Amino acid sequence: MGHDAFTALKRGSSTGLPTSTITATTTTRVRTTASRGKQIKRTFNNLKLTILCGFVTILVLRGTIGIGNLTGSPDADVDAQKIAEETNRILAEIRSDDEPSDPNEPPEPEINPNVTYTLGPKISNWDDERKSWLAKNPEFPSHVNGKARVLLVTGSPPKPCDNPIGDHYLLKSIKNKIDYCRIHGIEIVYNLAHLDKELAGYWAKLPLLRRLMLSHPEVEWIWWLDSDALFTDMVFEIPLWKYNNHNLVIHGYPDLLFDQKSWIALNTGSFLFRNCQWSLDLLDAWAPMGPKGPVRDEAGKILTANLKGRPAFEADDQSALIYLLISKKDEWMDKVFIENSYYLHGYWAGLVDRYEEMMEKYHPGLGDERWPFVTHFVGCKPCGSYGDYAVERCLRSMERAFNFADNQVLKLYGFRHRGLLSPKIKRIRNETTTPLESVDRFDIRHSTRGGQSGL
Repeated sequence: MGHDAFTALKRGSSTGLPTSTITATTTTRVRTTASRGKQIKRTFNNLKLTILCGFVTILVLRGTIGIGNLTGSPDADVDAQKIAEETNRILAEIRSDDEPSDPNEPPEPEINPNVTYTLGPKISNWDDERKSWLAKNPEFPSHVNGKARVLLVTGSPPKPCDNPIGDHYLLKSIKNKIDYCRIHGIEIVYNLAHLDKELAGYWAKLPLLRRLMLSHPEVEWIWWLDSDALFTDMVFEIPLWKYNNHNLVIHGYPDLLFDQKSWIALNTGSFLFRNCQWSLDLLDAWAPMGPKGPVRDEAGKILTANLKGRPAFEADDQSALIYLLISKKDEWMDKVFIENSYYLHGYWAGLVDRYEEMMEKYHPGLGDERWPFVTHFVGCKPCGSYGDYAVERCLRSMERAFNFADNQVLKLYGFRHRGLLSPKIKRIRNETTTPLESVDRFDIRHSTRGGQSGL
């Protein structure tokens, strides 16, 4: 009974809650017990990790100051091997999806390919509800100092990277995004959770965007940016005034979309959604191709058959959006702005080797091919165990892009990287007794060189 009711709620049009013969008190106890069991397991794992870190620290100290040599202990290598084995075991446990089964927890409902998938209960009056909420909560306005409130959303998988150095570059990527948001007064959310198991992989952003829209009615624009995309123009601001009559802003080319029906006509690694009913409706229309398994596999065949140049693989969110906009152009395109006057998405392979030329000829604030706003490392997958390009080339290029952007931030403090491939920095000016002159001159928050009108 619970299985059928949950399936109807998840995929059907009904908005009612599933019924159950279990009493509320019993249900509460079951959920509390399951929650405590998971919490105890997490606490135990954290304790093991803490103890392991302590052992590693002791081992490093022994190797540094030579305690092993002083004591004449022959077991240092054996200890190191045991710690390495324990580290690998715990990492494997963290990466595993296995959880202790709870006999009182109902089984996960199976996907029914004959029922249309939905992101949640249908919402049809969001614009009115949001307007009413904003009127009742003036302390959370949708515009601040004349600028629309923007929420940047990004994220990465909940598990450690398959490639260990990938976690390091995820850290650099989020540092880059935090810097940009801090400079331009943008709020940011970094997500590590799959909110819907059926929409893992390419599709994980859709349920997240919907939840954020509904949970943050004060936000006017929600901006998705992939974890493998870096801001490389820290001065440029998106000209939101251009999009007053649009609800979706995405990088692409109309001729590739409608004339050639290319599967790379748009890029969903960086796009903006207005927080409105239209956006919720588009998400509802976009999501049905996403559930993993037979639905996604069959949808992939349809997309490959209808989009030029698309390889044969399961449905991805980018191809699905392109197909939706082509097949239902009259319904959606009136509110879609296809942007290519600046690099909301800039393909990395044609950019990273030109950074020195850009620094010599141009300046931040342009956002286009002269000084790209976003450099997106499509096909690199630094966190995964595979990619379309050699790992060495990708990591080298990501290091250059990060340092290229970081130099723009460090300039205020009187430093820069020794080179675009070097994490080390050097001083570019001496401190003075009049530091505010440097702030006025070098702080990119005061820059108007790009001629942008502001968010």
